Formats: sequence, structure tokens, C-alpha cells
Amino acid sequence: MPLDVMSAWNSPEEAMTAVDEAARAFLDTLAGMGTLEEVLSESGYRREQGKWLSPDWIGVERHLAVVSE
Repeated sequence: MPLDVMSAWNSPEEAMTAVDEAARAFLDTLAGMGTLEEVLSESGYRREQGKWLSPDWIGVERHLAVVSE
């Protein structure tokens, strides 16, 4: 989903669970604020037949950076 939601944890499985929880909290907050439709539309989602459809994915890249002290 192309929303700016991130999280991290000790294992990939825990991190995925944390991201799911963060995304749900983000969407719940938007709904409570009354801005859910606006943010989804701005993020490329479209509403068809009563359902939100995500935008097509073009690609996914992963970048790593090393930080030294």
C-alpha cells in the first residue's frame, strides 16, 4: 500500500505485524478526523463500486545505508 507508514521490530514477522498495526492506526485516525477519503485519493487510490482500489505498483526498491560514528 502506498502510504507513508513504517515500523521496525526484532524479526521480520514482528516487523510486519507492527506495520499492519501502524497502518490500521493511521487509517483509523484519518477516519476519525474525517480525512480518510481525501488522503486515500491523494495517495492514488480510487473508489469503484463501493471499494477502494490501490494504485498499480511500478516497482519496489530497497536501499541500505551504513552509518559510522
